[in-house]
Order: sequence, then structure tokens, then C-alpha cells
Amino acid sequence: MNEPVFYLGAHQPHWLWTTDMPLFVSHRQLARKVTLRPAVCRWALDSGGFTELSLHGQWITTPAQYADVAHRYAEHLGVPDFLSQQDWMCEPFMVERTGLSVREHQHRTVANYLELRELAPALPWLPVLQGWALGDYLDCVDLYTSAGVELAALPRVGLGSVCRRQSTAEIGHITATLAGLGLKLHGFGVKTGGLHRYGHHLASADSMAWSYNARRLPPLPGCTGHKNCANCLTYATAWRTRLLAKLAARNQQHGQQADLFALSARQQQDAA
Repeated sequence: MNEPVFYLGAHQPHWLWTTDMPLFVSHRQLARKVTLRPAVCRWALDSGGFTELSLHGQWITTPAQYADVAHRYAEHLGVPDFLSQQDWMCEPFMVERTGLSVREHQHRTVANYLELRELAPALPWLPVLQGWALGDYLDCVDLYTSAGVELAALPRVGLGSVCRRQSTAEIGHITATLAGLGLKLHGFGVKTGGLHRYGHHLASADSMAWSYNARRLPPLPGCTGHKNCANCLTYATAWRTRLLAKLAARNQQHGQQADLFALSARQQQDAA
């Protein structure tokens, strides 16, 4: 998984069997599927941690349970590009919800990655950097290093707790600094503004922004089966194609990484 890739966030797990677009699928949704079969696209797994911590103030899914179900997914769907670990987000409201400190969230995040790696060493676990200010993220890098994890040697490193403030200059500085350390960053839940601001510092990203946009618009012509396209693969496909074409043009114009989240030849034709 060395080339840049943009995963479409999907709360419809059956898309794994109907599209060739790379998908980022939540464990909370995928766990509801009784029957699984090989996916026809690249995919990666979201742990669903934001929802679980928001609801319970802690992880109620144990690492052993999560590792077991991850084995099931890999066996039946095919090995994913990565499986997000059970990290602890560090937004102020989340720290208040758990009653713990940012530092404790970071320690628990690193400990979870080590445990998952021990429980299922053959699976591609994604370590996540957690923090709030730049210094926090650098401290988290040091925690991984102290635990014997060389993040720069890994194919991807998740960047946590940025999705709700990603259009700010602060996040651009954080991503630039961490990328400058040689980390190949994955951006979680990146919206259009974030991709334009700091996408050239990312090695991969996922986004559900298409669904948010579609929820506020009438359905596409021909989409008569629903009141909006918030769960519509047709809308999602067109949104992703337009976005990546715009990013490629912008990156070329600014002399940035031209092939970031590059479109396939077919997708380039569709976007033209």
C-alpha cells in the first residue's frame, strides 16, 4: 500500500460487493452483516471508536473481541489495506466524556496498538497518533518510539482528532510537521476544505462528506427510490470523481504532488 489512495467513506457495507472504488467501512456497520463474501474493491476498516467512546465513555469492545472479528473480515472479505486500531480520541469534549487526560488517552492508544499487534500479528493494524496541539502529537510519536514502534517504517499512520477542525491553519501545520518526520499519514474523515488545505501532506484519506452534502440536496435525476442521495452509490461515485479531478488540477497548478489520490484512466475520462 505505497501509492496514495482516497477511500470513500461508506455506511453501506454491501457496496464492498458492488463497486471498484476503495471503501472505508465502519466495523459497527459491517458487524451487522451475517454473511460475508470476497470484496470486489480495496477496503479499509474504521474501528467505530468515535461512536463507541461517545456512547460509553470507554471501549466496551475488548481487543480480543476486535481481533477475532478482524480475522473474520480478512478471511471472508479479503485482507484489507489496514484495520484501524481502537484508539482514544483527544477532542476536548471526548476527554471530558471519558474523564481522563490527553496523556492517558495517548498511553491507552499506544497500548492498544501493541496488544492488537500481539493478538493478530498477521493483520495490517493501523497505529493512530492522538493529541490536540502539535506538541501532543509529537509526544505520541515519542510514546510509540519508546514502545519500539518505528512509525516512519510503516506503510500508514493514522492522524486522529482532526476531522472536526480540519480547515484550520493549525491542522495544516500539524500534518506538515508530521509528514516532515517521514510519516505516511492517513487522514480520517477529511472534508473537501481539509483536502484542499493539507491533502498534499497525506498518503491516504477517507471521507463521508459526500453523504453530508447529498442529505441537503434533492436526489439526482433518475434517483426516484429515495428522498435524497445520502446513501446513494451513484451520487457518491460522481462526487468522488469530481473531487479528485479538482484536487489533481489544483495540485498541478500549485506544483504540489500531482498524483495525490490519482484517478484511474477511466475515472479521468468520466470527469472530463
